[in-house]
Amino acid sequence: MARILIVEDESNLAQGLLFNLKAEGNLVSVAGDGETALETLRRQPFDAVVLDVMLPGKSGFEVAAALRAEGNYVPVLMLTARARPEDVVEGFAAGADDYLPKPFDLSVLLARLNALLRRMSWPRETSKNEAATDDLPTYSFAGHRIDFDALELHTPERTIRLTLMEADLLRFLARNRERIVSRKELLEQVWHVREDTDTRAIDNFIVRLRRYLEDDPASPKYLQTVRGVGYRFIPNPE
Repeated sequence: MARILIVEDESNLAQGLLFNLKAEGNLVSVAGDGETALETLRRQPFDAVVLDVMLPGKSGFEVAAALRAEGNYVPVLMLTARARPEDVVEGFAAGADDYLPKPFDLSVLLARLNALLRRMSWPRETSKNEAATDDLPTYSFAGHRIDFDALELHTPERTIRLTLMEADLLRFLARNRERIVSRKELLEQVWHVREDTDTRAIDNFIVRLRRYLEDDPASPKYLQTVRGVGYRFIPNPE
């Protein structure tokens, strides 16, 4: 049984989701706007949030960003009527863990939501050594350790909670360390957005990761930009 918050201002859609998620055995609450959603999430814990982008007052992007800024890492499935790659990446950059364009099939929404809930319940694995397996549960470099299953980045100074998408991006970069990866490749392999043209929205996401990893984010040594192409992760710079 999971506690799920639906944030949706379309009453018919919200009530339909409420009925079906309750029928699946979940405890479900509904908020009709962004401010109410944030107040509700501050008062009580939830296992997942189904969050519409277009809301009265604060948008879904603003709600997700506020949650992450407050240290709330509840899984967020974002619903959007705009499925352009730029909008999808903006949602992920705000802190969403998955997205679903409207209109959607109920079975797809349930499958996506259950996948987020399952992933958050995976047991945490730890390792003292640098991982080199295909699963890559952890990865260590230069005094940093990324625990992908626990969604945590340990630096010499602090421990940072990661969103699922941040962890997925760091895992992809670790698997492809030293190699130049293009923005298009990141969009396709991490965000699963297939588009013929690159979008610069991904750059804002990289900026946030640099704040986590770098001593001087303005002069990155681990997550380097390859001008006109993409990025390269250098775990052991000279």
